[in-house]
Amino acid sequence: MFFIPPMQEIRIFMYICNMEASIKTICTDDLRHILRPRPCDGHKGTFGHALLVAGSRGMAGAAILSAEACLRSGIGKLSILTDESNRIILQTTVPEAILKTDDLRNGSYDAVGLGPGLGADKACVSECLNTFRRPVVLDADALNVLAEDTGLQALIPEESILTPHPKEAERLIGSSKPEDVSAFARQHHVHVVLKGHPSRICTPEGDIYVMHVGNAGMATAGSGDVLTGLITGLLAQGYSPLESALLGVWLHGTAGDFSADEMGQNCMLARDILRFLPMAFRKLTGQTKKYKSIDNG
Repeated sequence: MFFIPPMQEIRIFMYICNMEASIKTICTDDLRHILRPRPCDGHKGTFGHALLVAGSRGMAGAAILSAEACLRSGIGKLSILTDESNRIILQTTVPEAILKTDDLRNGSYDAVGLGPGLGADKACVSECLNTFRRPVVLDADALNVLAEDTGLQALIPEESILTPHPKEAERLIGSSKPEDVSAFARQHHVHVVLKGHPSRICTPEGDIYVMHVGNAGMATAGSGDVLTGLITGLLAQGYSPLESALLGVWLHGTAGDFSADEMGQNCMLARDILRFLPMAFRKLTGQTKKYKSIDNG
């Protein structure tokens, strides 16, 4: 049995580029107002359909982590476009998802997440960016492809969400300094989640939100895949790109904090963040009773 600690205030700092930094304090209640209640007469079509393009040969794990996080976001329906070699393991471990191994054009999606475990597949990234003209979520190998071929950056749909860690930001932008990442976000009119502790969300308007949740135990393989799936699922449900980024980062970091409290930072796995996502949602909705965490399997 796990005890949820008392509510704590989230401090989100907003910096205005080229001006003296101003500070904006947002409590948990402010994010709680963003999270919409699920209508009692809703069905799976009510809550959106997402596509995750993830998992090259030998990288099924990235697709699994991202897919499970997307499904736990509250989404109604998920499709996964992945390498044929991942068919059996994905259909076994994520039976709720629809598996695709051929044509990404065959389907109608409310949001697309691209990159976890994808490999250096420039053709796939290019096709996705040419096909989907609404905001997409870009992470991992998709960001590395964009760093290698800067010409593709012009294809990124406005209001898209990019989720680099500092090294990926350095490859893509040439710097992981928040002011430089913010300049990139303004130039391309995108949202950039610069992962770390604290994580920073840079907006097209030049604002930088610094989210003080999460811990060093989350610095483990697959953690970013969980975040990508979670943000993609929120975006598919109709949350704005900024709302999706803020909610996704908070839920991801809070789940990581619950995980660290139970098992310690040294022993954390990305799967543990998934286990505690239900508790993060409960905290955001004010359901603070004791709650047994969900074990995989």
